[in-house]
Amino acid sequence: MGNPVPMDSLDDKLWNQQVGPAAYADTGEKYQAAILEQYKTYIEMADRISSRRNLANTFFLSLNSAVAATMAALAGPEGGQVPLPVALATLVVLLTQCLTWFVMVRSYRQLNAAKFEVIGALEKKLPAFVYSRAEWSLLGEGRDWRRYLPLTHVEQWVPLIFATAYLVGFLALRAAP
Repeated sequence: MGNPVPMDSLDDKLWNQQVGPAAYADTGEKYQAAILEQYKTYIEMADRISSRRNLANTFFLSLNSAVAATMAALAGPEGGQVPLPVALATLVVLLTQCLTWFVMVRSYRQLNAAKFEVIGALEKKLPAFVYSRAEWSLLGEGRDWRRYLPLTHVEQWVPLIFATAYLVGFLALRAAP
């Protein structure tokens, strides 16, 4: 899986040279504990955003499948023609769902990007740059899809693929004799 990052390079990316044992001396102990607690809470919040994004994707996938299955049932076992107003209304509903889905995926992507910027800023006050430098560096910063393909890059295409399939399907059914 890609070329591993040399350990010296990983150490440079992981450890914050500005924060050493002296940062944990008497006076800074409560401050460092507060930062660590905020960091843990913030990491948990970032994880929850990812979970909510997955739930949203599941919701839209299920909703699109239900509407498409309903249309197939209306067409009947012999693939009869659905009346044009019903077909157009269904197409509009499906395309609106796809647009909403796309906008939500984009919004979650933007929110996660901001959260990881904040995580990086918090890590400047901690001894290690676990997420913002070390892990991201090991993953090639998402530049090489063979090494790491960020999920948000994939999932943004799913609603567009569904919308294209609906348009092509609609046109094909309308053109059929």
